[in-house]
Amino acid sequence: MGRDDDPTTPRDNASITCSEASDNTEDERQSTLLLSSSPLVNDGDVARLKQRTKVGWLDLPNKDQLFILAMCRLSEPLSNVCLLPYIFFLVRSVLLPEQGSAETPDKSYENIAADVSTYSGLLVASFPLAQFVVSLPWGRLSDSHGRKFSIVIGLAISVMANAAFGFSRSFGALFFWRTLAGLANGNVGIMRTMTAEIVQEPRFLTKAFLLLPLVFNTGMVVSLAFGGLLADPVVNLPWLFGPDGALNWSGDSKGVPWLLRHPYALPALVNAGMLSFALLLAVFWLYETLPGKKIERDVGVLAGQAVGRYLRRIIPKRQSQAYMPLRFNEDSGPEQLQPHHQSRSSVELEEIKESVRETVSAVERQPPTHHAVADKRGTLRSILTWRTTGALVSFALLPLHNSAFMHIFPVYLSTPHDDVGSHGNFLAFTGGLGLRSATIGIWLSVFGTCGILLQLFIYPRMQTRLGTLGVFRVSLILFPLVYLLAPYLSLLPETGHFSILRWVGLGIIVWGQIMARTMAIPSTVILLTESVPDRRLLGTLHGAGNMLASLARAVGPAVGGAVYAFGVREGIVGAVWWFYLVIVALVAAGWCFAAQGVSEDESHET
Repeated sequence: MGRDDDPTTPRDNASITCSEASDNTEDERQSTLLLSSSPLVNDGDVARLKQRTKVGWLDLPNKDQLFILAMCRLSEPLSNVCLLPYIFFLVRSVLLPEQGSAETPDKSYENIAADVSTYSGLLVASFPLAQFVVSLPWGRLSDSHGRKFSIVIGLAISVMANAAFGFSRSFGALFFWRTLAGLANGNVGIMRTMTAEIVQEPRFLTKAFLLLPLVFNTGMVVSLAFGGLLADPVVNLPWLFGPDGALNWSGDSKGVPWLLRHPYALPALVNAGMLSFALLLAVFWLYETLPGKKIERDVGVLAGQAVGRYLRRIIPKRQSQAYMPLRFNEDSGPEQLQPHHQSRSSVELEEIKESVRETVSAVERQPPTHHAVADKRGTLRSILTWRTTGALVSFALLPLHNSAFMHIFPVYLSTPHDDVGSHGNFLAFTGGLGLRSATIGIWLSVFGTCGILLQLFIYPRMQTRLGTLGVFRVSLILFPLVYLLAPYLSLLPETGHFSILRWVGLGIIVWGQIMARTMAIPSTVILLTESVPDRRLLGTLHGAGNMLASLARAVGPAVGGAVYAFGVREGIVGAVWWFYLVIVALVAAGWCFAAQGVSEDESHET
């Protein structure tokens, strides 16, 4: 889609949301039902209507722009979760430089787990807290200077912050660069808005809005995997970076020298490289979609078009065309344009193109006509019914314990195992599993992949059978059970014939948490969407929910890390599980059931 060839008209930043896509899908479904019940319509007509309304991934318009936007969406998972598999060893290396980067736990340093948990909690919390602070300013910047400008600036800062993070050797530097990365990734809402402006036809919106979450989840899986594998590569990948490694060109007896000095630089540099690729795509081939800005001259796009013309000249064409198709169509958009083989004079083409440009310019100069509905719009306070408040609080309580788990669990898995056997009882015991970062990354990424498959294939069936609220209640029961049992992995034998029990137990815990998370996250979004009585304030409600969720994602790891540190010092590694995660999960479950009961009574009274 070109700078001046986007069929959008001026509209509010949050005027198109996922709910509108759902509404249109529901309208199509109702139309099909009405047609099927009509005696004047045969089965063949109904079948053709269903086929017409069914949209596949390849049917989406402007796929090139959606692809670039998807690459830009990788910035958040790459910057945020890549360090989780090795965060214990990273923080330990800066707190105890003499320990080096050795990932083999040293019992003399076992007590350092408490300090590592506290500092790593602050490090994890800094990213979402920074996002929370700058979400609204990023939105205002995109409304005034353009969507592309905001995305390009955010990506450029992310590249710099990720690269610098890998070479930082003090906690202060790590905290600064991670906070800067969080500030740069506060523009997620802009990408959702841009998706709505790229894909405007209602029947495509549902599929288009599913793209960014799928890319985010896939990015998390990939990031966890290579984050664990590439951390301390001299130890984890000795065949490449070790003393006899293929890339140890210096012949150093210990391995690649610069990776010995900076053992956690490689995953950060890979992040920066992938984000640099996304940055180049955005600069040269991403088109502006903000009304009033998309017709302005874009030097980056012009350079990208020049590169495209050069490549077309040197690459042999398989088939010739009489002329290149116009890059604008008011109805179908550029992706739906088909190559024309009929002969057309260049004069006629220029006349048509000039006419189209004049029409677009006239439309762009027209002010948005929002005054007709502005007076009828309520405020956020007017829609805060019990049902809306209940859904909003549930939306925020979920990341309060889920984000804490995402931080605490890798730290717990990295904590040295206590094989002294002096456990007093089933409450007073300590120690983790003593796993290496590569093992942690592989485990989390494998089960993350399972979570994506669950979300695509299992969740829709469960929702059809149990309903959204029913699925959410099942997840609320699973969360406290998982948190209650997780610390008992420390009591399972590390070696011997029964050591397999530890891996089976680890699989059950990870599977249970991911299963619950997969059911809960989309359910809270759907329940929040369905709770609003005025659809015109849906964007406001989701904005408030996202701000609360960002704050919860910052508070959860910080508080959870502090409680984990307290438990380790007191010899009760399960303290954070039982006295924080279980309690928050039970509060979330109790709130859901109580709020739903009050909202049902409220609906009966009305």
